[in-house]
Amino acid sequence: MSSIEEIPNEVGKLIHLRRLNLASCRELESLPETMCDLCNLQSLDVTGCRSLNELPRAIGKLVKLRHLWIDGSSVAFMPKGIERITCLRTLDEFIVCGGGENESKAANLRELRNLNHIGGSLSIWNLGRGIEDASDAAEAQLKNKKRLLRLVLDFDFNSENGILIEVLRPPSDLENLTISSYGGLELPYWMMTLTRLQVLTLGHCVNLEVLPPLGRLPNLESLELSGLKVRSLGVGFIGIKSVNEGEIARFNAFPKLKKLWMWNLKEVEEWDGIERRVGEDANTTSISIMPQLRELRIENCPLLRALPDYVLAAPLQELTVTGCPILRKRYGEEEMGGDWHKISHIRNIYI
Repeated sequence: MSSIEEIPNEVGKLIHLRRLNLASCRELESLPETMCDLCNLQSLDVTGCRSLNELPRAIGKLVKLRHLWIDGSSVAFMPKGIERITCLRTLDEFIVCGGGENESKAANLRELRNLNHIGGSLSIWNLGRGIEDASDAAEAQLKNKKRLLRLVLDFDFNSENGILIEVLRPPSDLENLTISSYGGLELPYWMMTLTRLQVLTLGHCVNLEVLPPLGRLPNLESLELSGLKVRSLGVGFIGIKSVNEGEIARFNAFPKLKKLWMWNLKEVEEWDGIERRVGEDANTTSISIMPQLRELRIENCPLLRALPDYVLAAPLQELTVTGCPILRKRYGEEEMGGDWHKISHIRNIYI
């Protein structure tokens, strides 16, 4: 943590400066406009500057800037003109303003259009607050940011945003995706085109009742579900379109999934296996569902009745169940009876 509280106006005279690291200057409240005279500046880091509410208005003059970090600051909006910084390789956050006293100074999503070199991680906050968000988002052309590997889409809680999320299609090589506070009823079609996706987090999407066939994502290794309205995790979640035995016999779902966390799914009751649907036919022996699952964590899912057979057959090394009274009663300690024997092989059990 730094004790710097103010940057002098004279900083603009350091025209050969290339890197400016102000990370963790917690008392720093503003940056002088003269900073935008640093014509050779390539890197600006204000992460952790929790008192900093605003970036310089003329930041678009920093045309050689390649890296801009603002995570952990209190920056409330992105200033207009950021679209001119086409050399940007790193932009860790983009905050949508959505009206108010800062609207005249704030950039909208369309200013991301020409920033096609940004890569690594990008978080977009407050989606849905702007009146023209959908049209702005379409012009942002996120799918052209080929170097992006991680994307966070955080929505305004009170907006449904169905159209908005459809036009926020990321590049096909994305590896890590978080969608939070999304108010729509279903997830976008493009999610199932992300065949290289390794990490998926869906949080506080309180109207979301049905999940897409996530089991068909071939490289998914980590899945976190929290605060959804889902009532059942059935064959659709696994990715089976029908109960035709021939199709199921050749099916491989969640082939690389290692970690599954489920939090605050207060309405989910059923987590179905498929055996009850297809019977005991010999063809079922070639089914593979979550064959690499190592860690399962279930918290505050009070109505969930049982774990599916394919989870019980997975090579689990850690199982954590809290705030799930029905599951605890069913899979509790051995002396309590129930189905303890079905999980007793797991190395670490916390119930």
